[in-house]
Amino acid sequence: MIDENLIYKALANPFRRDVLKWLKTPNQYFRRDYVDVGRGVPLHAILALSGLSQPTVSAHVTALIEARLLVATRVSQWLFVTRNEEVIRGFTAQLGAHL
Repeated sequence: MIDENLIYKALANPFRRDVLKWLKTPNQYFRRDYVDVGRGVPLHAILALSGLSQPTVSAHVTALIEARLLVATRVSQWLFVTRNEEVIRGFTAQLGAHL
């Protein structure tokens, strides 16, 4: 189930849209040794690219996860995130149908 209101709220912030853009083509934005094809990008790589504080980045990523735009996978002490393409496609289809 897609919660449009959570997605709109998540997308209202430009940094969150940047994170989605970065994760769409991670090899363009992150060092290759940071990108794990099966798991995504570690949170610390997003933190390094952003220049923002760790709590700020964590709060933004949490909002994207809660909106189901990102999927998080914990591997030991690392948190990897990747885009949830199924939800993104579903949301854009709904958006196109309504507007």
